[in-house]
Amino acid sequence: MEQHVLEALLGADGGEVAGKALAVLRGGGGYWVGDRAQPAGRHAGVYGQRLRRMRKYGIEPLGLEAAVQAVRAYGRPVRTGMVDAADRSWTALLFLTEDGGTLLACAGWPLPLVRRPPVGKPSVGKPPVGEPDGGRADTGAPDVGGPLS
Repeated sequence: MEQHVLEALLGADGGEVAGKALAVLRGGGGYWVGDRAQPAGRHAGVYGQRLRRMRKYGIEPLGLEAAVQAVRAYGRPVRTGMVDAADRSWTALLFLTEDGGTLLACAGWPLPLVRRPPVGKPSVGKPPVGEPDGGRADTGAPDVGGPLS
């Protein structure tokens, strides 16, 4: 999909997440749109699980709940895509019709996704023996993981 086509789809949506994705794209962000469509139920199931997992770790992705509902209600195969900020500070997930002619829904969240203790479960205990910082001694970076980690 050419960038100007994606920009038109995002601009026509008028929603908050689509507007942010459009600004990121026009600001030099990267994007991709898949060539193949997958069953809507598969996408709704996978991203519904990712939503629950993100929430478990205290992350509330913008528009993902509505996107999952829209894809489930659509019921026909959908294509996915992503828009990523050039500085990797934000990403948007796109759901399009099988032909790529209509944006069904989009969701977005800031990056990196920093894992926190699951909501309702305090962090207790010490890092594993021999790993004083929980295994992050090489980089000193926070424990960063995607919604599936």
